[in-house]
Amino acid sequence: MNTQTKVSAKGQVVIPKDVRDRLNWAEGTRLDVVESAGSVTLVPLKSRLRPSMPFPRTTIEDIMAGPKWEGTPKSVEEISGLSIDDLRRIFDAQDRDESD
Repeated sequence: MNTQTKVSAKGQVVIPKDVRDRLNWAEGTRLDVVESAGSVTLVPLKSRLRPSMPFPRTTIEDIMAGPKWEGTPKSVEEISGLSIDDLRRIFDAQDRDESD
C-alpha cells in the first residue's frame, strides 16, 4: 500500500498510523535510516539481519508474488531494446491504469 507524507520544517516525517500498526512500530521504535539511489528506507534496529544487509533476502516466491504484467506479451528483443526512460514510461502508464 502506498501513502504520502511530507517533510516538516524541522525535517520530521510522520509515518501514518495504519502503516505503524501493520509494522508493529510503537512510539520509541529505533530505526536505521538507509539512503540509497535517491531514496530512504527505514529499518527497525531489532529486525536488521546484519549491518551489511539492511534488507531481508529476496526469494523466488517474493518475485513471483510481485505485480503481474497484463499488457501485450513482449519479445526478448523488444524488452532488451528499451531504455530506462522507456521502461519508466511503461510502468508509469501501467500504474495509472491500475489506479483508475
